[in-house]
Amino acid sequence: MLIPLFLLVAFGAAVLYSAAGGAMQPFASSHLIRFGVFLVMASIIASVPRELVKLLTYPAYIAVVLMLFAVELIGFVGGGSQRWLDLGFMVLQPSELMKPVIVLTLAHFYSALPAGMITSWRALVLPGAMIALPMALVLLQPDLGTSLAIAFGGGVVMLLAGLPMKWFVGGGFLAAAAAPVVFFFGLQPYQQRRVMTMFDPEADPLGAGYHITQSKIAIGSGGIFGKGFNEGSQSHLQYLPEPHTDFVFATMAEEWGLIGGLFVIAVFSVILRWGWNVARASRDRFATLLAAGMVATIFFYIAVNLMMVMGMAPVVGIPLPFMSHGGSSMMTNMICIGALMMVNRWNREAPRSGLSG
Repeated sequence: MLIPLFLLVAFGAAVLYSAAGGAMQPFASSHLIRFGVFLVMASIIASVPRELVKLLTYPAYIAVVLMLFAVELIGFVGGGSQRWLDLGFMVLQPSELMKPVIVLTLAHFYSALPAGMITSWRALVLPGAMIALPMALVLLQPDLGTSLAIAFGGGVVMLLAGLPMKWFVGGGFLAAAAAPVVFFFGLQPYQQRRVMTMFDPEADPLGAGYHITQSKIAIGSGGIFGKGFNEGSQSHLQYLPEPHTDFVFATMAEEWGLIGGLFVIAVFSVILRWGWNVARASRDRFATLLAAGMVATIFFYIAVNLMMVMGMAPVVGIPLPFMSHGGSSMMTNMICIGALMMVNRWNREAPRSGLSG
């Protein structure tokens, strides 16, 4: 797993080097430093014993929820959103921490729940509340993309835990029925414009549709083999917005073309397949749900970002894992990698047996 991960990070550094106009500063160098720091963090996570993880699960959830409340009270405002806590030595985005923490919390909850109760209301109400509370706090920031990521990770754990499929089908119908109400009364005006722009970006190419239009131009102009390393005109001439974060894939595709895009997708597929194999090889319910939920969290990042830059999803500010410049997203995805390494170590150390609590 580490070989494709190193390849992806190195390729990301090359793209960020180009996005800065052919310079390591300010993007590529900090990208590599952050990866090095968080790789050490992931290695530490990988060595944590199973019982200690379970012991710290609920305190971790409570701590992150309290941090989300603190964001609403004293949070740092940037880019029109209140999402960060200024800790002095670093600026932390607690909502990013909630993505792996909600997976960990629900995996612990369902591993302790007796099998006969998986179809009872107890299997739905409390976990649903544990997802809904941080989602509501994140939506107040406002941050639609992160709230959806929290819901997706938690939902995957609930699905794999064995909750009746009819509950998910019913939830899907309820969500579809509530969508118009949420759109008109729950979303900010700029979020509404982003959703509508997805369907017709050419209607306002210089306004709400500018991001998607320029991203499509950058990706399409790369062709099969691309314009060449450090030769991307869309990013260098500053037509492409956020070429180093949300739209780093478009920056890459303009210079490396379809071949570069297929390489990135192939490497992501290798990492996700490794993570899924770790989940399948797990000897107990807790490890299986934990690993699968972490894979789902990374997958959500990848899928939404790629759809976003190609105009298939609204622009919701989801960066591309291991390639985009950003400390919070790198931290979250490396926590997921560390958790998968941890479960993989548990799998190697545990004697072969059936699933247990």
